[in-house]
Amino acid sequence: MAGKLTHKWAFKPGMRAGAYSWKSSAKAIDRLKTTSSEIRAVARTDPIAAAEGVIALAQRIWPAFEHIDTSSGALGNAVRRTLEELLPVLIKAPADEKIRAKWLEQLREAILDDGVDYLAPIADRFGQIAAFPALMNLHADRDLDMIQAAWSDHARFSHVTTATLTLSCLLEAGRYDELLVLLELKTSRLWFDQKFGAEALLRQGREDEALAYAESLLKDDRRQWGYQDIAQFCETILVRQGREEAAYRRFGLLTAAGNTYLAMWRGLVKRYPDLDARMILVDLIESHGSKGKWFAAAKTAKYFDIALECAAHPDAAPATLIRAARDFAITEPAFAAQVGLQAIGHLLAGRGYEPSPLDIDEAVTNVMAAAERIGQGDRLLRELQRLSANAATNVLMSARLKSRIADIERGDG
Repeated sequence: MAGKLTHKWAFKPGMRAGAYSWKSSAKAIDRLKTTSSEIRAVARTDPIAAAEGVIALAQRIWPAFEHIDTSSGALGNAVRRTLEELLPVLIKAPADEKIRAKWLEQLREAILDDGVDYLAPIADRFGQIAAFPALMNLHADRDLDMIQAAWSDHARFSHVTTATLTLSCLLEAGRYDELLVLLELKTSRLWFDQKFGAEALLRQGREDEALAYAESLLKDDRRQWGYQDIAQFCETILVRQGREEAAYRRFGLLTAAGNTYLAMWRGLVKRYPDLDARMILVDLIESHGSKGKWFAAAKTAKYFDIALECAAHPDAAPATLIRAARDFAITEPAFAAQVGLQAIGHLLAGRGYEPSPLDIDEAVTNVMAAAERIGQGDRLLRELQRLSANAATNVLMSARLKSRIADIERGDG
């Protein structure tokens, strides 16, 4: 049965054609968030109505967002996240074949009208949305001849808008040989097409072939689109085969991701719980570079020797080091003192974002507080004097440090 006829979607008026202007990206992203929440809330009580809400959203995305500046990529990412979040609602809805047939026609038309490929996540999983073998085969065959002709013409490039949804339907219908033969026609080998071929091999139990098929795309001279996804696909196969060390070395390190360096390390440790966490951190630093930026990850993990190596690197942020010297002055005073000295060295060298002489004051205070805890005030004062005596790029910072040293020597520090 169809969704409740009485259901009135709150998101529809805000997703009308031409609703957003050139600079409305943030507003559109907020609208997507509220729309997703509304649809998911309805899904709890009426999954058919919720699925039709997903289709209504898909039909409105391009007309509503057509005039928005998408150059930052933020809106495109938000659309993808929203659709990936809502696709399970559409796929799992208990709809019969007749209802799904209607949905597929609506989605196909929306994909054809889509001006910037916003609906790529829907095309990617079109075969799953079809659900019924008859519908999968119907949409697999619909444009198959046109795609074969376009991809066989190597003298010119012809884009077929429905190619992705066709590949998805071939895959879900189990027509693996046809799918692989079709992909062989293409001169360009890009993951958004080739992932269907790799998955076809995998579903047939041809794991080594699937691995080689996907990994061959990583050997291109240029870092290809979808590099992370390809590496993750290969990594998953090796893990399934029990080849965890190979998966980690060949692909895991490449695909480590997160909003922070600490998140990257934690994510990889979670994926490989049987491997040594310290070794993973060292490997990440070596493979991703920017050693100074790994300081926060190392000190949070309590690998203080690694943290000190990171702190000494020129791209370490003085402000981060100063905070660490303050935070660890009581629990790890020896470490805090060395970190504080490194911060001062960086400030004297003119490093850091909008540094202030007040940063020198705080760093010196933290160093001397830590020094008192370990009974090494004289030694650390000599270290400050040594830093002050060396040539400094930042004259203002150097003068401030000399002033603070003088205060300490008089007993006023």
